[in-house]
Amino acid sequence: MVERASVRLRTTVLAVAVMAVALIVGAVTLVLMARSSLRGGIETAAEERAAVLAAQIQTSGLPSAAGDDDDDDDVLWQVRDGAGAVVRSSRPLAAPLPAGPSGQVRLPGQDDPFVIVTGDAGAYTVVVAASLDEVDDATGALVTPLAIGVPLVLMLVGGVTWLVVTRALAPVERIRREVEEITGERLDRRVPEPASRDEVHRLARTMNRMLARLEDSRERQQRFVADASHELRSPLAGIRQAAEVARSHPGALSEGELAEAVLEESGRMERLVEQLLLLTRTGGAGAGARPRQDVDVDDLALAEARRVRRTGLTVDSSGVGAGRVRGDRSALAQVVRNLADNGARHARTTVAVAVSSRAGRVDLVVEDDGAGIPEDQRERVFERFVRLDEARARDDGGSGLGLAIVREIVGAHGGTVTVTRSALGGARFEVRLPAS
Repeated sequence: MVERASVRLRTTVLAVAVMAVALIVGAVTLVLMARSSLRGGIETAAEERAAVLAAQIQTSGLPSAAGDDDDDDDVLWQVRDGAGAVVRSSRPLAAPLPAGPSGQVRLPGQDDPFVIVTGDAGAYTVVVAASLDEVDDATGALVTPLAIGVPLVLMLVGGVTWLVVTRALAPVERIRREVEEITGERLDRRVPEPASRDEVHRLARTMNRMLARLEDSRERQQRFVADASHELRSPLAGIRQAAEVARSHPGALSEGELAEAVLEESGRMERLVEQLLLLTRTGGAGAGARPRQDVDVDDLALAEARRVRRTGLTVDSSGVGAGRVRGDRSALAQVVRNLADNGARHARTTVAVAVSSRAGRVDLVVEDDGAGIPEDQRERVFERFVRLDEARARDDGGSGLGLAIVREIVGAHGGTVTVTRSALGGARFEVRLPAS
């Protein structure tokens, strides 16, 4: 039942309960202290009275039983001799006052309790009894306002707490109503941010930033699905076209031409699917869970330089020096390969590869002597399915995913990748990774 109660109700009940415990403990403590103080005062007065009587007996003899103006019904005294017989008394009593240790007793014929004190007067003993009726009266006078005031204070605390919590939770309720209206198709909506700079304001700002990220993620996902569908449609259309031509015109294509067309288009489709899967794994939650090890980037760069040379291009690897990072070897190898393939695809005759270590980082540079990338397009080349030269990219098997994969992998390793103009005339890609 408590778990289903609202925050407002739980907070109010808790505040009232805490205040009730504090007030009750305080009230009981106050009453006990008041009683103790009053009792101590009465007992002190009785002791002083016994001392006065004892002094009087030792100096001027036994006091008279009557005519003492200080005597009243609240203070009784008796003087006893050595045998315990009462020789003087403030007034006749039904029974002698107990002469034992000081304490609280009830006397015959008296409604109120009395405190008893004794005093030594040589051959006599003085016993004084003081009524505690004032203690009970004063306690009763204190308990009555406390019994009325404590519930009133608790009601006031409960009401104030309810109003304060209601006011504090009003922005949360507005946020809840707004969030309830937000669906996967309405991620452009935002929750209201209260003017106060408190926790609710920070919650609203955090939720709005989260909604902005979700909206951006949905848009990128939609673009990704649309682009992937478009890219996959092209090789499928090529295969279908070749098959339809072969079926409608059996002599138009030889078996070798048909097989070559199918192999070429299926190869493009296979590479595209592999890159899509790699991009998904790189940007997924498991990217940080793959085991990491020390990786020599210079070994990866030299291996790619040898591979590109076999295509007939000139590859300058003289700038490759030692460089070791910690990460996923296969993913970093994919980075070097994608940059090398991109350079080879756009180079006229030469590709340059360099690796260097400095200031706690490792720099990987891949350059080409191609046409280069316009300055206003240098960020777009890292987006998915972006190709600045559609015809050449299709002919060379480019999918527009290679550089996007590079940025994803480098970012997962805590690095950065940038593109500028190369001294060779083409593009210069520079990857910076934390050194091992």
